[in-house]
Amino acid sequence: MNLLLTVLEIVAPVFILGAVGFTWIKLGLEYRLQFVTQLAMTLSVPCLIFTALMQTEIDPKALADLSIAAVLAYGAITLVTAVVVRVFRIDMRTFLPPLIFGNTGNLGLPLALFAFGETGLGYAVVVFAVMAIWSFTFGVWVVSGGGSLVKVLREPMVAATLLGALFLWQGWQTPQFLTNAMELIGQIAIPIMLITLGVAVARLHPGRIGMAVVLAFLKLVICVGLAWVIGMQFDLDPVAFGVLVLQVGTPVAVTSYMLAEKYGADADAVAGLVVASTLMAVFALPALLAAVL
Repeated sequence: MNLLLTVLEIVAPVFILGAVGFTWIKLGLEYRLQFVTQLAMTLSVPCLIFTALMQTEIDPKALADLSIAAVLAYGAITLVTAVVVRVFRIDMRTFLPPLIFGNTGNLGLPLALFAFGETGLGYAVVVFAVMAIWSFTFGVWVVSGGGSLVKVLREPMVAATLLGALFLWQGWQTPQFLTNAMELIGQIAIPIMLITLGVAVARLHPGRIGMAVVLAFLKLVICVGLAWVIGMQFDLDPVAFGVLVLQVGTPVAVTSYMLAEKYGADADAVAGLVVASTLMAVFALPALLAAVL
């Protein structure tokens, strides 16, 4: 009973804020998705990542172990999901990126914070950064044929991660007034991302739902299974292990839909995957939390 209440306390705020965004749109109220997304991804989330890394008290070796585990996990997921796409004879451009990449930002960061506190958030931004780099290179290349390392380095979230890692390694700190300002900016990231997730899901027009449900289930099994096995092989501490499994096991990100729309893939099919995997996460994420807590 205590475990059930703990899991409920962690996941309830996540889904309540998502429901706020969903309801907001269904009531016909205005929400400037592009502006809010840009604000979060270019300013608020980078500030959150940088301050979380700079101030973390996590052992740098533990962060390095988690980084390598995350790289291997996403590499293994890429290979296995590519086989799935071939077996199902579906379009690689449309389906491979959403099967690989989860919602480690909007959903994963808040879950890690609520479940494991500031230590969990510090670990979570590492997994998020690994996913973001792979997504902005390989993911964009699959969808459009044009991934670029230079473009990745220009992404504020990646730059914040590298800079935060440098400050952590050197033991540097920004002046307190600047740290306080960045923390305030970073604090708006999590509620904004969760509400925006609800808004984005409310505006989707999903297609091919039957196929989407099957693929969403396969994604969940593959991602959680591989993350679990690799995390065990690295003998990660319980918090790092829990964060790795949760982050890698998050549902399809709305950004996958946006990329499909931008580069001419089947956006409606991706929207179906987003909706199916997000609804599946309502039941899967509490079960995952119960398993790793």
